[in-house]
Amino acid sequence: MPSKPGSASELSTDRAATGLAGLDEILQGGLPKNRLYLLHGNPGTGKTTLALQFLIEGARHHEPVLYVTLSETRDELSDVAKSHGMSLEGISVYDLALPDDALSESQYTMFHPSEVELGVATKSIFDEVLRVRPTRVVFDSLSEMRLLAGEALRYRRQILALKQFFVGRNCTVLLLDDNTSRDSDRQLESLAHGVLVLDQQFPRYGKPRRQLRVLKLRGVNFEGGYHDFNIETGGIQVFPRLVSADHRKTFEPEILSSGIPELDQLTGGGLDAGTAVLVVGPAGTGKSTIAAQYASIAASNGKQVVYFTFEETQSTLLKRTREMGMEFDEYLRAGLFKIQQIDPGEMSPGEFSIRVRQSVEIDHAKVVVIDSLNGYQQAMPGEDFLALHMHELLGYLRLQGVLTFLVMAQAGMMGPAMTSPVDISYLADSVLLLRYFEAEGQIRKAISLLKKRTGSHEDTIREFALGTNGIRVGEPLRHFQGVLTGVPIFTGNQKEVMRTSDDQKRRL
Repeated sequence: MPSKPGSASELSTDRAATGLAGLDEILQGGLPKNRLYLLHGNPGTGKTTLALQFLIEGARHHEPVLYVTLSETRDELSDVAKSHGMSLEGISVYDLALPDDALSESQYTMFHPSEVELGVATKSIFDEVLRVRPTRVVFDSLSEMRLLAGEALRYRRQILALKQFFVGRNCTVLLLDDNTSRDSDRQLESLAHGVLVLDQQFPRYGKPRRQLRVLKLRGVNFEGGYHDFNIETGGIQVFPRLVSADHRKTFEPEILSSGIPELDQLTGGGLDAGTAVLVVGPAGTGKSTIAAQYASIAASNGKQVVYFTFEETQSTLLKRTREMGMEFDEYLRAGLFKIQQIDPGEMSPGEFSIRVRQSVEIDHAKVVVIDSLNGYQQAMPGEDFLALHMHELLGYLRLQGVLTFLVMAQAGMMGPAMTSPVDISYLADSVLLLRYFEAEGQIRKAISLLKKRTGSHEDTIREFALGTNGIRVGEPLRHFQGVLTGVPIFTGNQKEVMRTSDDQKRRL
């Protein structure tokens, strides 16, 4: 994951790295040391895995660490660690079991059984802490202590005593809670220095979507809101919510040519670095090919290009562009062109944003193609979220000086009934519109530039065609009316439209 100021690689001395680079970025350096934190979420959200990564990070720096388990055995914890390729080596595990004599009936003469059990449990925990002298402690889970306490007042007093015990002991404490209590324990949240919440949602299709949020962190700035995360082999991977304003960068103004003089004339000389270009039109009009043309020219000039494809496989993309005369195989071997196949049913928006960041900050991409927004939308819970994500993503790419192509297919083929799945044209700096039209009994294609924020451009409509020799763009179609509607009326002469190879053969 890309680092930025405040990431795990630049932790200050008063922070405890969590072992999750993305979480440390959200916390702007990690958890403030020597404080008590609450981590809660429903069963299966990843609390135990996160806690293990927290302790393993401490053990990696030769810190004494302690895992106090009230609900799982050491063997169960070891199995969880092994499933992620982790080891409990360096971690002291205290499997709390109450001595039988502590629960004998003679102990219940003056005190309620829960008071005896809780007192014995608390004392044994304190004794173990004094023995190990850890700098990090995990309690798993508070639901067991809640059951031992029996009532809310006794439970709160016990947590308060636990907090007071660790004061001055140079220890960072993580309390795990599985939300099994019927009543929301806001009092417990008030006692903790910070509160982290793990959530998961189950869409009707695709894998569960997991999200993390920092509910509070006293006296420290953090990145609020929901952050996507995955539980994978190796542990939890957190994808911080992208905030474009946090990633400002200076870059040299530059104009990228398409390599086609007529298309450059249409766009006013080319497209500017640090802008977003929306290529929109019905299926089959050549939207992906237009984006690939710019990507090919950029790679031929030594610029890094990353192509995110949602619908096509890499082999299909390479075959199609090869037939158009674009040699992406050569650029792939040279490392100038990278293709990332995205499965929207398996990837969260946060993970996709991180993929884009990595392409820019690690691969140094200067051109990014997202093909298509229709596929990207499937990773979103709704259209409003697509616009919000794209706002931040495009803002980030602009600040990095990246030329971005967004491909979007419209519903319908011809006529005024064509619609876009979501209107994000206001987010784009330039909009290339592609259309079908009919002339001389043939289906043809037209291209126009509806918008360009960064300079002047032609207000014309030009015909273009796709073939083995690549893209051909014709002269402006000055004697057509209604081309943009998809139902044109031809008022000129036949010489205005481009001749295909079959036309030329017939004329001979």
